[in-house]
Amino acid sequence: MHFSSWTLRSRLIGLTVVLVAVTSILIGGVVTLVIRNTVAAQFENSISGLVHGPSDAVIRAAQGSGQFIDRSDSIVAVYLPDYGYTGGTHYTVTSGSESLMTAPLSAAAMRAIQSAAAETVSDGPGGGFVDINVPDIGAYRFAVVPATRGAADAVYVGRPLSDFNRELAGYIAPIVVVVVLAMLLAGLLGALIIGRALRPLRRVATVASTVASLPLERGDVELPERVPSEDTNPHTEVGQVGAALNNLLDSVETALAVRQASEEKVRTFVADASHELRTPLASIRGYAELTRRFGGPLTEDVQHNIGRIESEAMRMTSLVEDLLLLARLDAERDLETRDVDLSRMLVDVLSDANAAGPDHVWELDLPEEPVVVRGDEARLQQVFTNLLANARVHTPAGTRVVLQLAEPKDGHVIARVRDNGPGIPEKLRPELFGRFVRGDSSRARTTGSTGLGLSIVNAVVQAHHGTVSVASEPGTTVFTVQLPVEQPAVAKQAQPV
Repeated sequence: MHFSSWTLRSRLIGLTVVLVAVTSILIGGVVTLVIRNTVAAQFENSISGLVHGPSDAVIRAAQGSGQFIDRSDSIVAVYLPDYGYTGGTHYTVTSGSESLMTAPLSAAAMRAIQSAAAETVSDGPGGGFVDINVPDIGAYRFAVVPATRGAADAVYVGRPLSDFNRELAGYIAPIVVVVVLAMLLAGLLGALIIGRALRPLRRVATVASTVASLPLERGDVELPERVPSEDTNPHTEVGQVGAALNNLLDSVETALAVRQASEEKVRTFVADASHELRTPLASIRGYAELTRRFGGPLTEDVQHNIGRIESEAMRMTSLVEDLLLLARLDAERDLETRDVDLSRMLVDVLSDANAAGPDHVWELDLPEEPVVVRGDEARLQQVFTNLLANARVHTPAGTRVVLQLAEPKDGHVIARVRDNGPGIPEKLRPELFGRFVRGDSSRARTTGSTGLGLSIVNAVVQAHHGTVSVASEPGTTVFTVQLPVEQPAVAKQAQPV
């Protein structure tokens, strides 16, 4: 997972641990270097302390044996104290290629020592140090000094490097433990401290999430959630965020109240206008019909004009009724809830659709047992009437339309209206259930349309706590209505319209 996708808490804890780790490693590295140099100096001093006593003893032993007289011969003394090697103290004194005095030390070991240390001997006192891997014994650090009595060219005194490594490890191990403990402690304390520091930010985020989940699209104007006052301190970064969120919520609440008031005015106007228009429209239709029936001999043009007046009056009446229904649904008026035989209703709806559109192929698919739901029978009938009318109006003659009802499942029932028409344009689908939305030429209108049919379907279904959706592609369009079998017990407060 990428670092940028981590939470702020995880990133702060991780950065804290990394910072402590880098700092501890740098400090530990410097301390380790100092300790190593100190231990090396002590180790070499311990070797130097062995030079004079043992080397003199070895050379005196060689001289006392009388095995060499010519002081110009190359005399080499080697002394390896017993520091961890089980074979005991090893030493040897040689003159040229002849061994004058020796303890258990192989010729291969002697050759390795002499070869590696040949260039290390200094002209002055004190000599130098050299690390040699002695065959059959191990790695040693030798102090190389000139012979103290002139009888030998040089004396080599060595200690095993394992002593040095063991002593150095004894100092470094606690440092490593301290570094690891510091990293663990930094992680634990960082998690506690950072978690506590971010607690106000989490409270602010909780308020924002709660407000985001509110159904503001339903017209609610009150936003009861606010960031607590202790999290709005302007002197802290989190407090500034909390105060800004409260200001934003106040502005949103005000805007919602203004919007709600505006919508109430529009809704009231639409409802009042619809009420007022119903009477004159009925009068227009009545007078037009009276004129046509009892107006005496009328010319063909007059009869045609009167027919158009009646037709447009009926169309306007339908529009007014749709607007009035939407206004009532927007006002969340209670539905007339009763048991509705959905199976029988769909039979009637399909029969009406067949009479209105005989040039289409209508099919009905119902379960064997009647399906009964709780709802407003007149409104539910209008839902399926509008869906079938939509299929009839926006598809060519010969289109096959299937009205299907499934058996109830998990407390819901699903009904589908399927046709094999040309389909709905993709750009039109997101707003299909909006008001005054009409199809374009790809689903040509053969008759007048107010663009309110599907919006009424959506409003009625939502009022029944159900859902309606559409899936469409060329050759197949399916409207799916899902309704609960039982309506929720708590009804919303009705508003007069």
